[in-house]
Amino acid sequence: MKSKTYKIPKEKLKKLVDSDIACIASDIITVDGKRVKYMYREAPENDFDSGWRFFSGEETQEYTDDYQNFSLYKINTIVNYDAAILGYLDFPYETCLERILGTNKFVVVENTSGIVD
Repeated sequence: MKSKTYKIPKEKLKKLVDSDIACIASDIITVDGKRVKYMYREAPENDFDSGWRFFSGEETQEYTDDYQNFSLYKINTIVNYDAAILGYLDFPYETCLERILGTNKFVVVENTSGIVD
């Protein structure tokens, strides 16, 4: 497993969400520090999973196919990287959202990529 150096060190994370629920995010967000461009929510895999999956929009298929490019995080961690997602975390399962270019707003998009069953 490769070693990761995160853009925001663990000791610098602020408590922005009062929950220990988890999500999955791309290293392009947590290591490279890019903002979330796409997010979708699927049915959780267990009681600790929020179902949220976060992408920068720069992930290639090859990059996405390598599970080592993604990690499990507390949702609070990803909110520290991009607070714009905070207003969307209560959206229901089977929701896909895309950031409106140049803003902190997201819109619901129709799933055409097959990322949500």
